[in-house]
Amino acid sequence: MTDSSTRAPARLGLRLALLGFAQLIIAVDYNIVYVALPDIGSDLGFSAQSLQWVVSAYAVGFGGLLLLGGRAVDRLGARRMFMLALAVYGVSSLAGGLAGDPGTLVAARAVQGAGGALLFPATLTLVFTGFAEGPERNRALSVWGATGGGGLATGALCGGLFTDWWGWASVLFVNVPLTLFALAVARWLLPPDSAPRGGLKAFDVPGAVLATAGSSLVVLGLVSGPESGWTSSRALGSLVLGGLLLAALLRVEARTRDPLIPPRLVRTRSLATTMGVAFLFSATLSTGYFLFTTYLQGTLGYSPMEAGLAFLPLTVFSMTAGRITGGLLNRFGIRAVTTVALLVNGLGVAAVALAMSVDGSFWAMTPGIVLWGFGGGVGFTCIFAAAGMGVSPLEQGVASAAVSTSQQIGGAVGLAALVAVANRGIDREGGAQLHEIVDGLRLAGVLAGAVAVLGGFLALALRGPKPGVGPVAEGVSAESDVADKAGVTDR
Repeated sequence: MTDSSTRAPARLGLRLALLGFAQLIIAVDYNIVYVALPDIGSDLGFSAQSLQWVVSAYAVGFGGLLLLGGRAVDRLGARRMFMLALAVYGVSSLAGGLAGDPGTLVAARAVQGAGGALLFPATLTLVFTGFAEGPERNRALSVWGATGGGGLATGALCGGLFTDWWGWASVLFVNVPLTLFALAVARWLLPPDSAPRGGLKAFDVPGAVLATAGSSLVVLGLVSGPESGWTSSRALGSLVLGGLLLAALLRVEARTRDPLIPPRLVRTRSLATTMGVAFLFSATLSTGYFLFTTYLQGTLGYSPMEAGLAFLPLTVFSMTAGRITGGLLNRFGIRAVTTVALLVNGLGVAAVALAMSVDGSFWAMTPGIVLWGFGGGVGFTCIFAAAGMGVSPLEQGVASAAVSTSQQIGGAVGLAALVAVANRGIDREGGAQLHEIVDGLRLAGVLAGAVAVLGGFLALALRGPKPGVGPVAEGVSAESDVADKAGVTDR
């Protein structure tokens, strides 16, 4: 049930603006740190390999706790979790901006990720419950999604401007006034929650702990390998222990009465395939951003502001592609469009990497940027359209959370592995010839493109309604359930 019938249109519009603003905060925070990474690394003393933890810590915290966050929203109320998440975001951003050493900043970023794991499902739940099904809700979802796309552009640009003008800490401090403003407005605009349902037993705490600890240890092992050696206790031990914890997670979830995600749901072909595609796609996305900003500032000598501006064409192409994705899905089907989108995205990332050279230029990378942007924009939309196919309406939330979790963890693991490839020519003291650094960036970029192409081939296993049947672009149709059960696939 929604409460839209009892609310004035003006109030609904303000509420939608607030929820879009919250999504903007999440999107800006994803992108705003990338351009500031070189300054963060030199100021706080990160090594070339450990610097990617500024990004990965957020991704692991977000991805590891996202399913628990979704369950908390269901049990305790979307408004309560929305406000708690904003408070966590604000405090952790302040702590990160004040950090004087790598450990403090990485810890603050992990807490930020935990805040995002609460804020994302709370915001989306408030959109679904606050706006009537049909045109009203579709418009709300369009605004919510558009602010996310705009936030990526804003994050890249603001990251460069703020770092140039006020230093890297400002890219974290900016969240403090934003969250304070959202908190003040939320108390007035958001409807009160009902009484909390269930107690501590309603939460799969062991599952959340195992998911977060296991994925964190796997990434730690990947980060530690190039520095301490792949056979060292830190690297190998972390990888083995992380793998064991993730294996234990599967066993625990199979026996838990109220798991974070029902194992039978993950075993469905459509959702399992979508999670795999999201994992591979996000590994390419995170690595591409990292390598791009590293090359622009480290090799071409761009200032943070210039690097931020260089991200704008990529984002414009991505947003443009997102606007036409619905028509492509309705005409050609989810499987065909997703496959082609990820192939184009992978080729684009690889083309950008191959254009990198010691005496290269931004314009040499432009053809690859066009392909990267269009393929990525269509691919991102397709992945979340596929997340709900063949899933009961009562489980749409957990299905989307599962795909989002796979996406976040894929980004963290892919970034750790491919940055290790990029830095293979750098010795432990950080020394390397410029051509060796560029060679490493080029190889990592080509491999990142290959990962996206692999995701495109995996998308061939997707099932969905036939082209032109139902609201495919939204990933929800009655026909998709029938097709999935009958084993009918699109062309």
